[in-house]
Amino acid sequence: MKIFKPDLAFFEPAALDYPIGVSIYRKLKKMGVEIRRTTSHNRVTGIPGNTEWEKYKISKRTLVVGVRKTLEFDSSKPSAEYALPISTGCMGHCHYCYLQTTMGSKPYVRVYVNMDEILEAAKKYIDERAPEITRFEAACTSDPVSLEPLTGNLKRVIEFMGKEEFGRLRFVTKYDTVDSLLDADHRGHTRFRFSVNAAYVIKNFEPATSSFEERVIAAGKVSRAGYPLGFIVAPIIRFEGWKQGYRELMERLAKELDGASHENLTFELIQHRFTKTAKHVILKRYPKTKLEMNEEERKYKWGRYGRGKYVYRDDEQEEIRELFHDLVERYFPQATIEYFT
Repeated sequence: MKIFKPDLAFFEPAALDYPIGVSIYRKLKKMGVEIRRTTSHNRVTGIPGNTEWEKYKISKRTLVVGVRKTLEFDSSKPSAEYALPISTGCMGHCHYCYLQTTMGSKPYVRVYVNMDEILEAAKKYIDERAPEITRFEAACTSDPVSLEPLTGNLKRVIEFMGKEEFGRLRFVTKYDTVDSLLDADHRGHTRFRFSVNAAYVIKNFEPATSSFEERVIAAGKVSRAGYPLGFIVAPIIRFEGWKQGYRELMERLAKELDGASHENLTFELIQHRFTKTAKHVILKRYPKTKLEMNEEERKYKWGRYGRGKYVYRDDEQEEIRELFHDLVERYFPQATIEYFT
């Protein structure tokens, strides 16, 4: 388990008015991280690098600590009612990630220290919808598990939701820094999801994330801690030997979770897709990527707002669905499955 150590950190002055900000500052100082000041977490200047690629790479290793001023939460449907903003950005270099385009100009990692105000806003949303359950997604634009050793924010949110009769939390991670969350008083109100994939995909397309084996072991720890558990297999990629690669993934998961209850287990299966804009950005940042993005071999699918994406052909999609249906049925017959294209 490797804790994220940024190469550079920026603090808004007001961030040090909060205990969390002071705690992060002391941890970074102890690590020997260079710390600078910034007037706003939305406008960070002075990130080094002679080329766009160098600046991008260093930005992904830059932590910005600030105060979240906007306390109106974005919608996160269909998976949840609202996105819970405790962090933004990710240090991972997943070639296919949608953050490549949505956060292109601000790829640095941001964490927010005014958790009292953020949780107070969450409480208002819960009370407004009660007695309906209000679900919050904490990983729409970040991977909060990767930042937990520095911030402690996620454990605080988990325990807050544990006390809320009508509040629920969910998030997804590619990291294994889960140990501090295992004794959290979650009361079954938080669904812990791991983004997993065939070893080939993790090795070739997910640099700077936890390995295949590290994620599987972390999932076992979380399951034994009693959290509702889920897996996102995304993106499902048809590489050479892909069927065997995904069989090995499911076999390894089944071995790690042997003896655990699969009654509340979920699988979200998302096939690889891309847009022309995303392809342009990916090839610019990762020119040697092995990621297949040949429009002529794909089906064009129109999306919302008149924008489309390239997906696998219908027969290829069906082959993927059949494989995963058989695998989940074999190893996790009580689990529920959702497919996305």
